[in-house]
Amino acid sequence: MKNPILILRRIVGLCVLACSLTFSSCSAQSNKTRLLIRIDDMGFSHAANVACLETYKSGIARSVEVIVPGPWFEEAAQMLREHPELDAGVHLVLTSEWSNLKWRPLTQAPSLVDEDGYFFPMIWQNQRFPELGYLKSQDWVLSEIEAEWRAQIELAKKKIPQLSHLSDHMGCRHISPATKNLFYQLAKEYGLDIHWENLGVKGTPSWSGNQYSAAEKEGRFIEMLENLGPGDWLVVEHPGYDVPELQTVGHKGYENVGVDRDGVTKVFLSKKVAEVLQKSNIELISYKDLK
Repeated sequence: MKNPILILRRIVGLCVLACSLTFSSCSAQSNKTRLLIRIDDMGFSHAANVACLETYKSGIARSVEVIVPGPWFEEAAQMLREHPELDAGVHLVLTSEWSNLKWRPLTQAPSLVDEDGYFFPMIWQNQRFPELGYLKSQDWVLSEIEAEWRAQIELAKKKIPQLSHLSDHMGCRHISPATKNLFYQLAKEYGLDIHWENLGVKGTPSWSGNQYSAAEKEGRFIEMLENLGPGDWLVVEHPGYDVPELQTVGHKGYENVGVDRDGVTKVFLSKKVAEVLQKSNIELISYKDLK
């Protein structure tokens, strides 16, 4: 008969070893730096569609948000069907903010549109152009928002098989507590409930903006990367190209859209940025990796 004391010692030893390995694994995981590069507004222009896809195929973008009522949605959906490995989200929208480019709701939603039938330019009043209408001041109807968001989600699901999450354009979920609750309700109902803000992901410090050149953006982005600590981090930006299509787009307070978004594209395709990510052992992830 085996000595019960020796058996007990072996069991205790194995337990200690298992706990040690588990702790080491968890510790290594907690020391990782992971970065989610999210690119927004695919579907609003051809230039945005091409730039978003390019920054994924040849750059560091890992999740893309699609504006379903946007005039270039069908092209965006086709591109994403051709690249099913690219993680995608529905960028729920209730605004049409550009001066020379507009879109309308997919549904009959009289409380959500201006006199021309377009979404209002802004959610909240903007002091830079107080003459423009904004949705918050209107007698908007929650049932119309729900019907419109459902229509956007369902068309996106019909056209884009790899959808994993919802996001909101211009912060439109925050119109009221009711719209915020609706956002989370629809995300859960449609199986799109990956919410970075509820999963310990932190937003990165500001590095971009139309006041910076492409070279300045690159330098600021690299500096930001070199100072990231362990954990999960999120970058949200808007790739594009400085072409006539985007040179005509903008609004008061946000001019030079083509130049600005072209600079973002250059940063996400930068070899210097890729080298810093590798040197710093920063792992690129998508929304799907947050599950």
